[in-house]
Amino acid sequence: MELRPIRSKREYQAALKEIEALWNAPDGSPKADRLEVLALLVEAYERKHYPIAEPDPIAFLHHVMEARDLTRKDLEPYIGSRARVAEVLNRVRPLSLDMIRRVAEGLDQPADVLIRDYELRRAA
Repeated sequence: MELRPIRSKREYQAALKEIEALWNAPDGSPKADRLEVLALLVEAYERKHYPIAEPDPIAFLHHVMEARDLTRKDLEPYIGSRARVAEVLNRVRPLSLDMIRRVAEGLDQPADVLIRDYELRRAA
């Protein structure tokens, strides 16, 4: 396969197959160099054709809670009272900048995900 931008699904599949064949190439070898370039080409194709949506901050918090087996009470030091945590997780109140900073630092999470806009529930 000639190294050039991947423009079709067929070329994409061929590149994936070749990457698999080159996977254990010794570092510094021409095969390893080819593997690295193919991986970059595949990454560019996937970014264009299979984009991943930015995560929703509240869905992200729920994921972190589940992955770390955290309860709502565990979020109180970062977000505030039990009621405040419930309001945030139920999308009634947005995360404030201070909350975002405390969650990012306290739970070692990326602030750039938490600061994104997200939908709030409308008051009844």
